[in-house]
Amino acid sequence: MNFFPKLIFSHFSRHFATLSKLPNNFTKIPSKYRPQAIRDAQQALTDYLHCTRYIPFVYAEHIAKNSFFSLSSLISGINFSTTSFNRNVLRFLRYHPINEYEFFFESIGIDYEEVGGLLPSKKFFFSEDETVLEAACALSGFGFPWNKLGKLYKEEILIFKASSKELKARLFKIKECGFSNIPVIGICLAFPYVLRGGGVNELGGEIVALLNDLKRVFLDFDLGNHVEDNVDAWYEICRKIRVFYDLGCEKGKIGELIGRNKNLFLQYPEEVLVSKIEYFSRFLVPKEDIGMLILRNPEILDSDLETPMISVMGMLKHFGLSVEKRDSVAKEYPYVLGRNKMTNLPNVMRALNLHEWLFDRIKNGNHQLLANYTLNNDEDLDKGFRDSFEKIQFSRTPVHTMEKLMFLHRVGFGENSLTMKVLAHVHGTGSELQERFDSLLGLGFEFSKLCRIVHMTPKVLNQHPETVERKVNFLCHEMGVSLDYLDIFPAFLCFNLEKRIKPRYRFHKWLTENGLCTRNYSIASIVATGEKSFIARLGRIHPDALNEWFENFSYKESNNSIQD
Repeated sequence: MNFFPKLIFSHFSRHFATLSKLPNNFTKIPSKYRPQAIRDAQQALTDYLHCTRYIPFVYAEHIAKNSFFSLSSLISGINFSTTSFNRNVLRFLRYHPINEYEFFFESIGIDYEEVGGLLPSKKFFFSEDETVLEAACALSGFGFPWNKLGKLYKEEILIFKASSKELKARLFKIKECGFSNIPVIGICLAFPYVLRGGGVNELGGEIVALLNDLKRVFLDFDLGNHVEDNVDAWYEICRKIRVFYDLGCEKGKIGELIGRNKNLFLQYPEEVLVSKIEYFSRFLVPKEDIGMLILRNPEILDSDLETPMISVMGMLKHFGLSVEKRDSVAKEYPYVLGRNKMTNLPNVMRALNLHEWLFDRIKNGNHQLLANYTLNNDEDLDKGFRDSFEKIQFSRTPVHTMEKLMFLHRVGFGENSLTMKVLAHVHGTGSELQERFDSLLGLGFEFSKLCRIVHMTPKVLNQHPETVERKVNFLCHEMGVSLDYLDIFPAFLCFNLEKRIKPRYRFHKWLTENGLCTRNYSIASIVATGEKSFIARLGRIHPDALNEWFENFSYKESNNSIQD
């Protein structure tokens, strides 16, 4: 039995699964004929590029066979025939020249939806600027997979402005370090800037430092003999190595450390490496420190830092925080105490303002404490929390409420009664609450202080980010007060800006500037005083104050609600 047609249909069916990207007319071709239509069109495009546009056959074929969506768009308006479709496409191309760059960019692996933004203006044919195709042909001739060249183009477009002579010189310069073609290709795909080069025979200092590291790793420590002899395997191993340079580890300085811990790169998928880096990044510590932590202690990648439950106080004790400091934490941050998940530990520590302390403990030889921590069965169980938690299960909206609770745990609130009180006053979905919390962080709030504000005034999180931003801007710019004032009076953020905050503040400023009020009222007193008490105060300040307030300052449709 001949399986070849089935294999071809399976290949095309992966493309046809994304029908939303296909031209409407093309989808009208009966599904059983679509693979044939694409094959015929690919052959016609190959012949056109080779015979009419004089592109070498092998590269014309690469372009035609790797530009599925561009090709689909091209043939969408051509009548399909099971016997003459190839000729129909060729006839169409004779009178309708194509934008060769569109097909080229898709063929080298750039997503079709990104291609439009890369097309050169007023250029449609390679003959108008041959360097791009010339560079691609030189790289392909060296052994680079054609459909992976897009990685180089998107990251280092200057590579495709170099002549084939320059590229070949740079590639052979890298080979002189002791690498064969396939390792060189893997290195270049992971570190495209090595092909940026200086002159024809020059490599920059940063590139030399990187290559020295890689030579140490792959040749001196023999990691290369453990990598399969194909481009994908070399690209994968080099991508893992690049992760550490992207974290800020100095090129030319970590080759030996990588080599001595080569199993880290052989045993662990890149996803595991990235997930652990993302976890430790949440401690808000220098990224280079995270890289060095993992390089020096690769066994930390085996630790489950997601699912275990922890006791906050138990974890602090486990890592050696003194009794006096633990007592201080209990008094200052009671809403953080109780149980939480290990995955939330970075934010728990940020809520306690102990994130740098804990990471320093982990970095300085105590990383094993994360792996060997255990939670006793009855440790830090909060009965009030448990009772409220059970009620959630039988509420009208258990899923919605659980999402909000998970958000609170995620930002550092523990399993305790105080967290449940906050939960009762915050409104919105878990993702909306997270967006509002993040927007407040973006305005300059410190994490631990923001958690305290949410604990004291949960309704802060019930407002749109733009609303809160306007209030913060007014506080800092017009009132001339720093964000630290909100530690004292967080409810400021809950009052209506236009109806309450602006008119009252500006009126008190007018009173002071005109010498009608000698007492210095606090912002809290100005904003939070009830309407009746506020009016009575104005009457005591000056007989004409009330008239001025109502005529020129008060919001005409006054609303005493403190919520926007």
